[in-house]
Amino acid sequence: MEYGIVFYALIFVTAILYSSVGHGGASGYLAIMAIFAVSPENMRASALILNLFVAGISFYSYYRGGFFRLKLLLPFIVLSVPMSFLGARLQINPSTYKIILGIFLLIAITRMLFAARKPVDTKPINIPLALAIGAFLGFFSGLIGIGGGIILSPILLLLRWATIKETAAVSAIFIFLNSASGIAGLVSRGGMNPVAEIYILIALGIGGSLIGSHMGRARLTSLKLTYLLAAVLLFASFKLFYF
Repeated sequence: MEYGIVFYALIFVTAILYSSVGHGGASGYLAIMAIFAVSPENMRASALILNLFVAGISFYSYYRGGFFRLKLLLPFIVLSVPMSFLGARLQINPSTYKIILGIFLLIAITRMLFAARKPVDTKPINIPLALAIGAFLGFFSGLIGIGGGIILSPILLLLRWATIKETAAVSAIFIFLNSASGIAGLVSRGGMNPVAEIYILIALGIGGSLIGSHMGRARLTSLKLTYLLAAVLLFASFKLFYF
């Protein structure tokens, strides 16, 4: 199936916007693919593959800027990686998949439009709570095909465990590792079936992430792009719930 210029343009813009804040963009890619009637079987694999490239480049950019804290990442990743593998191995009913994805998209919209202000002072991380959060996010990351950063970022900021730049760096590598684990889970059960045009999407994702990660480090934002993507996510969430 050939999706056309609008589909590819949306993927490119999504990669720019998400990578600018250290995200892989899976929730955005899934929303776009839902609008264009891509099958759930192809959606999950395609989104995880794109996450690897977009989040990987974004992490490298923030890492070079000196914003990565390994001690902040470890409590979240210890359980999230194996749980992402397990989540990806599960077969899920298409209707249930759409409902879960729709809920996560609504969370993503809320995160983008009503995120809390940047924390001034950070607090010590609560290790048991971080482990529990990581396990939960990892499982659902593999289950529905996202990296989990869209949920992790507002948690880090809300609990004041990291600055905005540290949050971006940790979210990016969290997404990368969970996406890799999710792909391994799909491969292990023979369910790795991305869209035929995945190489085009990878190229667009790489190009978009190079632009977006540079924007993020340079403190540039685009409110109009944020509203545009939120509108796409909102439309897709209603489409998932009612169609």
